[in-house]
Amino acid sequence: MQWSLLLDFQIIVTIVSLLAAWKFGDWKHWELYYPTLLFTVLVNFVYNLISYNFPLWEYESPLLKTTGSDLLLNLTAFPALILLYLTHLVRLLQSQKKRYMPLYLLGWIVFLASLEWTSYNLGFFSYHNGWSIWWSLLFDCIMFPVIWLHFKKPLWAVALAVFFTFLFMGHFGLPFSSIK
Repeated sequence: MQWSLLLDFQIIVTIVSLLAAWKFGDWKHWELYYPTLLFTVLVNFVYNLISYNFPLWEYESPLLKTTGSDLLLNLTAFPALILLYLTHLVRLLQSQKKRYMPLYLLGWIVFLASLEWTSYNLGFFSYHNGWSIWWSLLFDCIMFPVIWLHFKKPLWAVALAVFFTFLFMGHFGLPFSSIK
């Protein structure tokens, strides 16, 4: 049996994310976070739908394949990580340490980029059609504030998500004919 089958990166990330969210997430107020968790899941599913024939990135897994990895991460790991992000951002902003919000955002951006870079170097993630780690960093710099915005003002975040979707589609030349 291949080593990668025994140690599938997406499964490990999912387990660690769920354990961290279970231990450090604000489950007493999960209803507050639920709409934003659904928003992030929906945006990711929309990406997968419109880029099905023209992906910018893909999860590679000999065990789960791309679709299985997308489903696993989108329905478990990503919501768990977003719950952690929002839980501690809310606590930070309620404290006297609001000035640390940019550092908090930067920490999450670096964390997610490091996770992606590790996944890429282990062969569990691939870039396509001009996407790179640098685009992912830019995307993360947009994504985390938009997630926070959704938590506070959902309609503004939806409008920004649509705007950035069309912006990225145009920049990377995603042909409308490739949309299934």
